[in-house]
Amino acid sequence: MASAAEQMAANMSWGAFGKAKELRQRILFTIGLLIIYRVGTYIPVPGIDAEQLRRFVEDASAGLGGVLNMFTGGAIGRMGVFALGIMPYISASIIIQLMTAMVPQLESLKKEGEAGRKKINQYTRYGTVALATLQGYGLAVSLQSGGLVHTPGWFFIASCVITLVGGTMFLMWLGEQITARGIGNGISLIIFVGIVAELPSAFAQFFVQGRTGAISTAVILGVLVMLLATLLFVVFMERSLRKIHIQYPRRQVGMKVYDGGSSHLPIKVNPAGVIPAIFASSLLLLPTTISTFSGANSGPVMSTILAYFGPGQPLYLLFFAGMIVFFAYFYTHNVAFKTDDVADNLKNQNGFIPGIRPGRRTAEYLEYVVNRVLVLGAGYLALVCLIPEIVRQELAITAYFGGTSILIIVSVGMDTIQQVQSHLLAHQYEGLIEKSQLRGKRRGRNKGTARR
Repeated sequence: MASAAEQMAANMSWGAFGKAKELRQRILFTIGLLIIYRVGTYIPVPGIDAEQLRRFVEDASAGLGGVLNMFTGGAIGRMGVFALGIMPYISASIIIQLMTAMVPQLESLKKEGEAGRKKINQYTRYGTVALATLQGYGLAVSLQSGGLVHTPGWFFIASCVITLVGGTMFLMWLGEQITARGIGNGISLIIFVGIVAELPSAFAQFFVQGRTGAISTAVILGVLVMLLATLLFVVFMERSLRKIHIQYPRRQVGMKVYDGGSSHLPIKVNPAGVIPAIFASSLLLLPTTISTFSGANSGPVMSTILAYFGPGQPLYLLFFAGMIVFFAYFYTHNVAFKTDDVADNLKNQNGFIPGIRPGRRTAEYLEYVVNRVLVLGAGYLALVCLIPEIVRQELAITAYFGGTSILIIVSVGMDTIQQVQSHLLAHQYEGLIEKSQLRGKRRGRNKGTARR
């Protein structure tokens, strides 16, 4: 039997959407800010030679293309003010979250409620400024050493760094505004829009290869089928859950006795989401990015590292898979699903797992279940991220179709749709409450008239 909430969600229509005025305002607000973001990707950094930049990006596609160009929505290829994208903020957030799990002072600060959360957000912003400054400086030096600047010098480096850091901080502010006053997670939606905006050019480049005869028609059809199958597989795995039965005992409140109930504790097959893939990708891009920044001055050590850890190389794929598995376990146990906290919450709510003692034994049992579930989750993440890389390398496809991009598109899309449904559901509940209140007032008036 479906619950009342599920029945109401199934009955949602465009008519219900039209009546939800607040939801429409939130969606329009979100679309407006995302349009501002896309316009900013086309505003260039001052002092850049556009034609030389285009050639430079084509030659350095291994370091500056691919994942980095995907996350910035193509802004780094045009050297727009949002060329760094939102990646410094994401990296700072991941570092702060990992440090919160390892540093007792930060962990206690997290438990202080709203004040602690604001303090952690402040540290994240400081980290974003520091990372954006380092990346902006490296990018400015790379542009200057590559002869892509009209008037090289410290003035250009300073203006370029200030512009890029300001663009990243403005993007961070846009994301926070979308999260607070719009619909969905703002930071995730900015990445989502950047990926979707680059998909048409990627497909056009892919089909141009087929038209010129670089790849056959059978390969084109096979890649399209693989992308569709990967998309469906990601949707299935992201919705997969391991449900643990939770029992609540009978309790007495005053003179009333409430019967015990039962529910389920859902554990996602992939509790860490797309975080492990993003973090592993950023680590693997570091050698090629450093090489690009140093230009032709890269030494023999860096050349050897690039030869063995270049995109598509066996060591690259092995290290990529290992990093994804490591971060999937580390991020889940320390951030996404902390078994000790879950066990304490169940104990405080008088809930227990049948056959398992509350407290430490419950935490051990949850850790055992999560570790077994993560075998599937980490393997699924590694498989989705590696298959497109292998296919691109073997078939010599220049267009970028990454598994990380598919993961982000699916997860962000599902989360946004779920939030829209939640707003519609809340609007329907408000309508039902207002109708019941009006009926109660009418009945009261009818009774008063009858007594007279």
